[in-house]
Amino acid sequence: MRILLVEDEAAIALPVRRALAAQGYEVQEAADLTQARMVLQNFEPDLAILDVRLPEDESGGFTLAREMRSAGSQSAVLFLTARDTLVDRLEGLDLGGDDYLTKPFHLSELLSRVRALLRRVSETKTDALSYGPLQLDLVTRQVQWRGQRVVLGSREYDLLERLARTPGRVYSPEELLDLVWAGRASDLGVVKVCVHHLRGKLGLEVVRTEARGYTLGLSATR
Repeated sequence: MRILLVEDEAAIALPVRRALAAQGYEVQEAADLTQARMVLQNFEPDLAILDVRLPEDESGGFTLAREMRSAGSQSAVLFLTARDTLVDRLEGLDLGGDDYLTKPFHLSELLSRVRALLRRVSETKTDALSYGPLQLDLVTRQVQWRGQRVVLGSREYDLLERLARTPGRVYSPEELLDLVWAGRASDLGVVKVCVHHLRGKLGLEVVRTEARGYTLGLSATR
């Protein structure tokens, strides 16, 4: 898997690049927008890890993500940012970002996020996900449970797909509110209600509650 790392702080970029390379990823690095644009001329990453604040632009990571999406890039995008306001997170998601990690962070968490996003990239090369009795058609957004089609609401499907694309990742209610509702709701209670509906329609085991939030409770079918 190919990763573009755009980070201007050497104290962050060096250990991140080494950790990614140690996992067997092909990593191209850039310290600013100009270098990143040059790299992208000949390098199509599966994942772009973008620092939001870059030397030329206080929102350089957002700028680059916008340019990548405008050019048709399907790369997954993970933002690294010290800016943790809701407005900043929603801006990144609206630009096509897939996840965000707030500085300072632990390398182990970054690697976990990277693995989850790259699994998602691999899975989107197919048009379906299967977890035991649960099947999701990613094209038609239809869901089957134990061989029977189950009709889900739009947000119920979005939440289920988010969990299914990153199995093993635990999402806090706050993250799910940002990622699934994207600013169209402000009450964390809607997340709890949506999880309750999914469990009622599919099964209690589909969404597992962890100490910090929710994760998919099923294993992938091979």
